[in-house]
Amino acid sequence: MHAATIVPMRGPDFAVDGPALERHLHAVAARPGIRGLLVNGHAGENFVLDRAEKVAVVEAARRVVPACCLIVSGVNAESSLEAAREAAAFEAAGADGLLVFPPNSWALGHDPACVVLHHRTVAAATSLPLMLYGAPVGAGAMAYDAATLRRLAAIEQIVAIKEGSWEVAQYEANLRLLTGLRPDFKVLGSGDEHLLTSYLIGSVGSQVSLAAVVPDLVAALWAAAQAGDWARARQLHEALYPLAVAIYRDAPGGRATARLKHALHHLGAIPDPRLRPPQPPLDAAERQRVESALRHAAL
Repeated sequence: MHAATIVPMRGPDFAVDGPALERHLHAVAARPGIRGLLVNGHAGENFVLDRAEKVAVVEAARRVVPACCLIVSGVNAESSLEAAREAAAFEAAGADGLLVFPPNSWALGHDPACVVLHHRTVAAATSLPLMLYGAPVGAGAMAYDAATLRRLAAIEQIVAIKEGSWEVAQYEANLRLLTGLRPDFKVLGSGDEHLLTSYLIGSVGSQVSLAAVVPDLVAALWAAAQAGDWARARQLHEALYPLAVAIYRDAPGGRATARLKHALHHLGAIPDPRLRPPQPPLDAAERQRVESALRHAAL
């Protein structure tokens, strides 16, 4: 179970709040059942942080999380050359692995050869193992088709995928394809709304931001699934489901990080829920939905 963490910010300049970041990373990583962190992911606002700030996030994680906790850093850049520079810098800062995000411009369409070249350029810049990001099926061309996944799986340095297709049939198709090509390939589900379903179909774990908000609940769901206690797993799923919907499904879906930060602030885990522009704060209705879902999860 890997928790995708956020980056607390403060003041009118939206600076990274270093002490609050370290407290957040330590608190999540210290929970039983959490075996890794994803830093500099979408929840970590990697698209509005510069490279130096993202390096500082990795360094903070390395300082405060247990040595047994895997640190995976997201690599997110429009330029393959900048993505390679990020990869090298994150390795030097102490990351154990890297998650390579597709550039946002790919949503408009691209040559599949771009995908392979981008990942090969990153791989050449680091000795770390790489993870693919399986984008939601609603993200257009950012979601890799079967032919592209076959080409990416041929790159030995790529060992896993954060499978975020957010559609159960596609999740299973990608799982079967990748593990059929390479039985040792690791598929970690990242569809917070259908974790239970992914565990029934097959998974080696999850890499999700809900685990940064309710780590004990998410870890308990995974433990119940591992034990084959599906009645308990269904009970935990019922507790988690409204929170997953409130954060991810309720329109507009791009507000997930704002909702995660509000949830953590509401729970007293971070001092300030602010996000960098262009994301505005939550309105009253959004706050109410998140808080209601937290109450449903018995928090």
